[in-house]
Amino acid sequence: MNILFIHQNFPGQFKFLAPALAQQGHTVVAMTMQKIDPQAQRDGWQGVRLVPYAASRGTTPNVHPWVSDFETKTIRGEACFRAALQLQAQGFMPDIIVAHPGWGESLFLKEVWPAAKLGIYCEFFYHPHGADVGFDPEFPVPDVGDPCRLRLKNVNNLLHFGIADAGISPTHWQASTFPEPFRSRITVVHDGIDTQALVPNPQISLTLNSNLTLTRQDEVITFVNRNLEPYRGYHSFMRALPEILQRRPNARILIVGGDGVSYGSAPDAAQYGSARWKDVFATEVRPRISDADWGRVHFLGHIAYRHFIALLQLSTVHVYLTYPFVLSWSLLEAMSVGCAIVASDTQPVHEAIAHDETGRLVNFFDIPALADSVCTLLDDPTARQRLGKNARAFAQTHYDLQTVCLAQQLQWVQALANS
Repeated sequence: MNILFIHQNFPGQFKFLAPALAQQGHTVVAMTMQKIDPQAQRDGWQGVRLVPYAASRGTTPNVHPWVSDFETKTIRGEACFRAALQLQAQGFMPDIIVAHPGWGESLFLKEVWPAAKLGIYCEFFYHPHGADVGFDPEFPVPDVGDPCRLRLKNVNNLLHFGIADAGISPTHWQASTFPEPFRSRITVVHDGIDTQALVPNPQISLTLNSNLTLTRQDEVITFVNRNLEPYRGYHSFMRALPEILQRRPNARILIVGGDGVSYGSAPDAAQYGSARWKDVFATEVRPRISDADWGRVHFLGHIAYRHFIALLQLSTVHVYLTYPFVLSWSLLEAMSVGCAIVASDTQPVHEAIAHDETGRLVNFFDIPALADSVCTLLDDPTARQRLGKNARAFAQTHYDLQTVCLAQQLQWVQALANS
């Protein structure tokens, strides 16, 4: 078959599926907004031909805030549409298109290839109540018209429902956010975790700033976000640190993540000035932490993937917190490595963490309970070993790339072609 992938940051969620289809002998092309160097554009990536596209204009200044999101998606959709016309002129005719529609790129591809089957990656459908919006009372929605904005934010999803032949979603909870009748056309298959590469390593060591080397003999608490922000519980974690550091005088706290925003809003400038969330909550708790204890808190920023794996292998207790939102790969990667995990008792987490079986669950907002759960687990090596072993077994059984997820993804692609 001729298979076209669409992802503004390819490969994204398709980093295993696209090369696997190329290895099967299919002609696989990927369209992306990433800048591609001439060699990659000539040679491709793991058997996948890369086709870049770029927006020809920016968003309109002072456009109505309720429609600004859809204007951005329209601009990207047009860019992808015009690049698709060039592909069509070169003679490329996809049998199926697999797209992440979240940025609007795939909105108009059926106008170019009406006979192609379209499968979309269903990551999240927005709701004004019962999911991420309104979950955290500390950050109330500033505008009573926000449900109207969300309704329009879903226009992109709704337009895709009219042209897509099938959907794929990584978790049952994320699939459940989508409405019928399209919900029944979504297959739940996770992107897959390479549990053969993500393994425990008792001999692991990690050197910080060229002068501090940590091993499994050290007490290490890890916390990982793409960006340090409330959506992923950074504020709850930081507020638990004063008690954790006081009770655990030898613990090292390793925090991974940037200081931008991935999902929620930036700090209110009127209240926080130009401060980032990272600094807002560090500044809040710092007066309650001595200089010596603060020296055991290490902000590592963004780190290379090999160092990320080493960090998880080093972890004594790993903390994962999230609003009711998209489930992070990092939780499942931590499970595959065999981490003892303390996680938020929120809906997306329930598919992976069963309390006291594959981890410990705590109320997202209960700071004393979070601190106590971490400290209690640090005191109990037997429980840590049991939880870590169970977590790894669960990841292998349900999320392993080679034995579970990739085969199911390939079956989904074939079913899409046959639909």
